[in-house]
Amino acid sequence: MSFIYLIRHATPDWSRTDIPYFTPPGPPLTEQGEAEAAQLGVFLREAGVKQILTSPMERCQRTAQIAAESLAIPFIIDNGLTEWKPGDKEDDIKARLWPVWEQAHAFSAQTGPIALITHGGPIATLLSVLGVDKLVIDHHKKLFDRNNPLPPAGAWQAERVNESWSLRLAFVPEAYRQKLVV
Repeated sequence: MSFIYLIRHATPDWSRTDIPYFTPPGPPLTEQGEAEAAQLGVFLREAGVKQILTSPMERCQRTAQIAAESLAIPFIIDNGLTEWKPGDKEDDIKARLWPVWEQAHAFSAQTGPIALITHGGPIATLLSVLGVDKLVIDHHKKLFDRNNPLPPAGAWQAERVNESWSLRLAFVPEAYRQKLVV
């Protein structure tokens, strides 16, 4: 069995227009973002996550650092998880993410759950590649900020069932839970 958590970084400082969003380091987390990352760490600890891979962007690294402290494990930077850049096409994102996904699946099958901390655009692409219906992705994009299929520090869980993946939104930080339809 394999469990992979697709996680969007916690809330960055959107007011930092002096720092390009898609070029490292990108904007840092806000205080709210740091609190979201701490909540994420508790969730990941309870989920038994054994490894965290993260985008090289500062907002992802800081999210990973805070979450990893809760698990008492290190995190690993993986350039394949970086932000969508101007000029990138969906096929570029797929080509960059798929090797990371396959590595995560192999690790998880052998060792246990793994978390991938990245960005909303790449997560939407992976959800589509993994078979999540476009209507479901679009529904989630309407719930959360900036047309993302999950909130800051939110997590989709991918579980390997037989030969296919079962995906669901598994974690939403407290500040965003009221947006979910029960």
